[in-house]
Amino acid sequence: MEKIKLLMQKIKQFLIDAKAELKRVTWPSQKQTMASTLVVIIIVFVMAIYFGIIDFGLAKLIKLILG
Repeated sequence: MEKIKLLMQKIKQFLIDAKAELKRVTWPSQKQTMASTLVVIIIVFVMAIYFGIIDFGLAKLIKLILG
């Protein structure tokens, strides 16, 4: 029974600490979030094209070597 009480106290303290920490977080504005999201989408698109070209070239090279 003592172990359960100790565990419950630890969980309660964790939740209190987590709530306090979240109050100190500086959250980004909607404009910053949208700008960051746009950058990520553009980078993913560019990398997809890059890897697609590399994959296509290597596939052609392997076909050329193996016949």
